[in-house]
Amino acid sequence: MTRSSVHGEETRPGAVRHARGGRGGGEDGDGPGTGGDGGSRHGKGRRSGRRRTGRRHRALRWSATTLAVLILGTAGAGYLYYQHLSDNIEKGERNSGDSKAHRTEPNAAGQTPLNILLIGSDSRASDANVALGGGRDHRDNPPLGDVQMLIHLSADRKSAAVVSIPRDTRVDIPACTDPKSGEKFPATNTIINASLSRGGAGCTLATWQNLTGVYIDHWMTIDFAGVVSMADAIGGVEVCVNQNVDDRPKPGRDGGSGLYMTKGPHKVKGEQALQWLRTRHAWGSDPLRAHAQHMYMNSMIRTLKDQNVFTDTGRLMDLADAATKSLGVSKEIGTPKKLYDLGMQLKTVPTDRITMTTLPTIQDDQDENHLLPDGADAEKMWAMLRDDVPFDDKGTKGKGTGKDATGDKTTEKPSDDAAADSEIGVLVQNATRSTTLGPVRGRAGAVAEALVQKGFGKAAPDTSAALSEERTTVRYPSEDLAGDARRVADALGIPASAVRKSTDVSGVTLVVGADWRSGASYPKQKTPDAGDLPKNSNALNGSDTGKCMDVYERYRW
Repeated sequence: MTRSSVHGEETRPGAVRHARGGRGGGEDGDGPGTGGDGGSRHGKGRRSGRRRTGRRHRALRWSATTLAVLILGTAGAGYLYYQHLSDNIEKGERNSGDSKAHRTEPNAAGQTPLNILLIGSDSRASDANVALGGGRDHRDNPPLGDVQMLIHLSADRKSAAVVSIPRDTRVDIPACTDPKSGEKFPATNTIINASLSRGGAGCTLATWQNLTGVYIDHWMTIDFAGVVSMADAIGGVEVCVNQNVDDRPKPGRDGGSGLYMTKGPHKVKGEQALQWLRTRHAWGSDPLRAHAQHMYMNSMIRTLKDQNVFTDTGRLMDLADAATKSLGVSKEIGTPKKLYDLGMQLKTVPTDRITMTTLPTIQDDQDENHLLPDGADAEKMWAMLRDDVPFDDKGTKGKGTGKDATGDKTTEKPSDDAAADSEIGVLVQNATRSTTLGPVRGRAGAVAEALVQKGFGKAAPDTSAALSEERTTVRYPSEDLAGDARRVADALGIPASAVRKSTDVSGVTLVVGADWRSGASYPKQKTPDAGDLPKNSNALNGSDTGKCMDVYERYRW
């Protein structure tokens, strides 16, 4: 929303509408005055009636003018407050990395899921953050994304899923460019929290897109001081521990957050809320820290719903001020109205249809302090997000919306005018490399040979470096090649939903993904059922109020 549109919507129509209402009241008031004209039947009543009518007109004109001034003043104040909120918001590029994910196609009802990446930064770039987060000698260090959660709002807006990736999980980070400095960072393989320092939140978003195959619509960031401000604005969030906890360094043990509380439920806000969210040692691991963060978020959502924030103007304004000061956002949602609209969409999801999870991981064989996505279980979660399958089983049973979220725009009805198989040129690319598995060597050549055996004599492997794609696709650059692409897919058993128009190719291109590592025919893919989460995803339902964190024995008192 532009400034002029805000002014136009909130000021002029309101003023004109009410001013006209004032004049209308005056005209209605002529009724008694007209009746007063009947006072001519009573002689002197005529003059008296005119005086009363004149005074009424003057009073009504005065009232209308005063009302108009008041409305204009209020609208002006509203505009100034809106501008204040707008000025609070820090905005940035949505994507600053090498990622080619595309928006998910709408379902049969024309609805699309909404994916938001929430990043908690350890930035010490202000006095407030230094005081809350560590020594001044780290003030100039690039920020790391220690908390990363993908919030998936289903296409029908009836359920929501959250997936956290522990900060020490090793992944592929693509080549990124810092949008502020212009500094370029080459692709690398390291722990995911480093992505924020290699091109900002847009680089972290690109990393997630490549890892998951999910198009991410927006990102939001929050730092230490922002967490404290938001916790104070909410008025406190209830958390719970099963034992007394003291997460401080002592002889022979590490510690860091400073969290200190007795067993049982506690309402935390301000710095204590930040301590809860940062605690790791006292819980025993980084995945368990993510679980504690999920408890906090669920409790915060329940608290906001109980407070009826969206119907309490005063509370909403306080939270809006705190939120816009605390959050950085991708620029396409960088206005108060768009953030409000986003909040209203999240508000529609019932608490018992919110599921918080942590990515299934295994220990990194290269570094015992690091983690890796746990192969099939990790891919199962990403498939559920791509296909919009609910993480809970409380909605419609069975599959998701059935749409495919692997890449470029799907052609609903490709042309059937295909060339003869022997005349169709096909470039086959090896994209079998995944986060946990290396590429299958010679895979492009093997699939190209399978096509030749089926009569596609012009099929050839791409000899460039192996790519990384979660799913196999057949891509084509223009409508006249749509039929050729469909013929290639049919010959190999690739579903029609994987045939996509793309500007990234110059001819029919078969991209053999990590989902097809062997065999001459594409393997059938099973879509998980609703609620069929991996057992090691540590799922937590939003309505579950009976959970408390266990404290690692060394940190009890």
